[in-house]
Amino acid sequence: MDWKQASHIAFALTFIGIGGIGFASGTFAPIWQPVPETVPTRELLAYLTSIIALACGIFLLVERTQAVAALILFVFLAVWALAFKAPFVVKAPLVEGSYQSIGENLVLIAAAWVLYTRSRTRIAYVLYGLALIAFGLSHFFYLELTTPLVPAWLGVPILWAYATGSIYTVCGVAMVLGLAARLASLAAAANITLITLLVWVPIVAAGGLTAMHWQETVVSCALMVSSWVLASGSPPETGWLRRPSPTRR
Repeated sequence: MDWKQASHIAFALTFIGIGGIGFASGTFAPIWQPVPETVPTRELLAYLTSIIALACGIFLLVERTQAVAALILFVFLAVWALAFKAPFVVKAPLVEGSYQSIGENLVLIAAAWVLYTRSRTRIAYVLYGLALIAFGLSHFFYLELTTPLVPAWLGVPILWAYATGSIYTVCGVAMVLGLAARLASLAAAANITLITLLVWVPIVAAGGLTAMHWQETVVSCALMVSSWVLASGSPPETGWLRRPSPTRR
């Protein structure tokens, strides 16, 4: 089993888990939150998200149904982002958290699109890059929330907050521009993975999870496996940024 196949399986299993979380809790799993209480048929919609996540996760594991499952998941995530995430950007365009929220969905959307196309698709990596920029800026804008999460044994929390934020931002810009996109996708995946393993896993292991910690842990795991899918692909470079090879005469 190669890295690409392993990342696809991890992505599928994660969505199976997300579907299971939704059914077990009887409400929206963390990746779908927040959903206003005023939304019509809210309870029915919550079960629909669980069904979509669980079914698509299962069918992503089957060779014959992978493409269809990835397409359905892509469309559902895209519609969800437009319906429940984009309004935050419209209502509060100067609030960085609005972009971080929709950015989380953009990473999942990009990964689902790559799984569907199975090819070098630039738009997916542009969306991924924009999400990474939002993640990086959130580390700078919300230092008071980021620094307390840094494990004490690492020391100098503010340094790690700036470092991880800078990695996200630089990788995002590189992805959008198509500059060293392959290296950027690997660095971003490593960044997300280390944050998940060093920050959220110990919090879960310690027990006594708050609602916010539970939300962030599930979302971080989903972002981690999505980053693996995107890093295991072949991010396209922007053609006009390449240095032309000399013409042979």
